[in-house]
Amino acid sequence: MHIVSLAGGIGGARFLRGLRETSPDARITVIGNTGDDITLFGLRVCPDLDTVMYTLGGGINEEQGWGRTKETHVVKEELAAYGVEPQWFGLGDRDFATHIVRSQMLEAGFPLSQITRALCARWQPGVELLPMSDDRCETHVVITDERGRRAVHFQEWWVRLRASVPAESIALVGVDGAKPAPGVLEAIEEADVVILPPSNPVVSIGTILQVPGIREALLPKTVVGVSPIIGGAPVRGMADACLTAIGVETTAQAVLDLYGAELIDGWLVAPEDSGVRLDGVRVVARPILMRDPETGADVAADIARGALDLALELAR
Repeated sequence: MHIVSLAGGIGGARFLRGLRETSPDARITVIGNTGDDITLFGLRVCPDLDTVMYTLGGGINEEQGWGRTKETHVVKEELAAYGVEPQWFGLGDRDFATHIVRSQMLEAGFPLSQITRALCARWQPGVELLPMSDDRCETHVVITDERGRRAVHFQEWWVRLRASVPAESIALVGVDGAKPAPGVLEAIEEADVVILPPSNPVVSIGTILQVPGIREALLPKTVVGVSPIIGGAPVRGMADACLTAIGVETTAQAVLDLYGAELIDGWLVAPEDSGVRLDGVRVVARPILMRDPETGADVAADIARGALDLALELAR
């Protein structure tokens, strides 16, 4: 069985770990968001690709969900001592090594897809991880603050400002001329089912869907999504701020409407959102919080199994 999944960072990575656990014999291809990518200190940083790679490869900081385990921050402290900006984006020493390797390979002319494959050769994530595109696309956000109306990189809005300044608009710069990375369209065409984890529907899944050709390739496939919204609140992060920026309510229903019935065949929602409906879409209500609220145990595999079972049922 070949499963394709579109994924952002923390939520997508944890879901994928559960999917891999529940489907050990399946071939899983992950198409990762690169709209969050940014150049810092002369190095190319790919937060979502790295979070998936570290999480599935056993090197993630489980407590925070991003960055490396057993991390130190000597380089960050030295950069701060020199007064080098930005100081609001914290890279650890181990993480720096990944970005150095990536940046050296980019400088040597290798495309991001080949670089990602080379990095994964160390981590052995158990999935094929592909960037959505080898072309440079970056998400920018228009805000108005004490400096006036301006556009900032998504990471500045998300990490430094914590989305506290309302986004007037969100744009994926460079996407018009971008192409899917090698292997992306082929993987979708060969897929038995496609699963959308509970990643941010605007700046993770939504970003991937903006790359010309990807959404169109998905339309004839069986696609099941897991709602990133439970009872009117994001499962994790600040997806509500992103949805507000594009005029969409923070509800499981609104996110399903955003994706549309032409794309989505099945939709997993939490029990409190069991009233969600959309013609042509099979809606199933079940617990979708990836950590048990009482024990803190990781139950992502149970949710992934529910999504996969629904996808296989619809595919049949």
